[in-house]
Amino acid sequence: MKLSSLPVFLLGSSQALGFEFQKPLGVAQASASAASPSDTPPSYRDELVSLHKSLVEISSASGDENEVGNFLVDYLTARGFVVQLEFLPPSTNESEPTKPRFNVVAWPGPDTHPSPKVLVTSHIDTVPPFIPYSQNDTSLDADTVIAGRGTVDAKASVAAQIVAVQSLLNSSSIQDDDVMLLYVVGEETQGDGMRFFSDTKGKMDPPLDIKAAIFGEPTEGRLVCGHKGIFGCDITVTGRAGHSGYPSLGKSANEVLMRGLVRALDTDLGSSEEFGNTTVNVGILVGGVAANVIPEKATARIAGRVAIGPESDGGAIVAERLKEVLRSVDETAFGFDCKYGYGVVKCDCDVEGFDTTTVNYGTDVHNLEGNHTRYLYGPGSIFVAHGPDEAIKLGDMETAVEDFKKLILHALES
Repeated sequence: MKLSSLPVFLLGSSQALGFEFQKPLGVAQASASAASPSDTPPSYRDELVSLHKSLVEISSASGDENEVGNFLVDYLTARGFVVQLEFLPPSTNESEPTKPRFNVVAWPGPDTHPSPKVLVTSHIDTVPPFIPYSQNDTSLDADTVIAGRGTVDAKASVAAQIVAVQSLLNSSSIQDDDVMLLYVVGEETQGDGMRFFSDTKGKMDPPLDIKAAIFGEPTEGRLVCGHKGIFGCDITVTGRAGHSGYPSLGKSANEVLMRGLVRALDTDLGSSEEFGNTTVNVGILVGGVAANVIPEKATARIAGRVAIGPESDGGAIVAERLKEVLRSVDETAFGFDCKYGYGVVKCDCDVEGFDTTTVNYGTDVHNLEGNHTRYLYGPGSIFVAHGPDEAIKLGDMETAVEDFKKLILHALES
């Protein structure tokens, strides 16, 4: 494979590098449940545990994914995969890590890529802080609990996907040119890894034209029919400074901002039967210089989870509604910088043998452009991801291996 005018390393198998929250809606819409792990351990148990452990033991917060990427290169090339590195442009922010950042693209030979029908993908970055790997028991069984940062989101999916593809290849259930693996950076922040891959796949030789993509995220072993969109806004309020003893002589930017945000939180910014209501999180509030000074400036940074479509501009629609609500509090005081966003994202979930759900979090599904079928599935619960108690049961990962195999075969047959 080659990318026109892009920095790429192509490696053969002999080379390597060094409160209460809204619940998901529409659960259990299918009649059949995902498979349960057998009492007899699968032949790949040790390999799955070892791979997952190696991934989790490497700290890989967004922006600092170099080491875990190099591990994957070594692991995949040692098992006969050809690996390509897609280097993202270096950051111009001097405070960010300086090690090169790259996506890992791999396929089971030959040296030049085929035209794979199915892309199997997840992300290798995590949120901070790093939490060391641990097991609750040295003996392994389906109930063994494995804890640490990234055990769920999304290194369980990465490990289960790789083992599933290896198993299908070993049994000759798929051919070398059926599947391509993609592990991206930056999903937890701006989705820059997947967006870079999406922008460059058309420059591959031959251009990549997949029929289906299987995205790995923690879905509790259910197949996701869709997820909420997202938007973000930086909000500024300009008031008038003055002595706090004479409030009428000034205009409190803090007060205007607070009244506006409360009104926005109490307003339906967009709802749908499938995805519920749009929610807004006020993540950062800053304002004022002293307790006895009427604050002249105040700022807020918010993130919204969008429950309406269309996917292309549902986020922009909600952002405009938010602006209208805030301006109803004060027509002139507010300023806005509303960033990248999108509406609800629909996925294919009509696959026999899977329960289904919708979820509130965002994924890289939206960031991969193209006319392909989209599947979203993975082991583990989003309710422990990003938290101090992130953990997963071994049996859930083993079930995911079998389910990823089913999804790959279904996608190939569709």
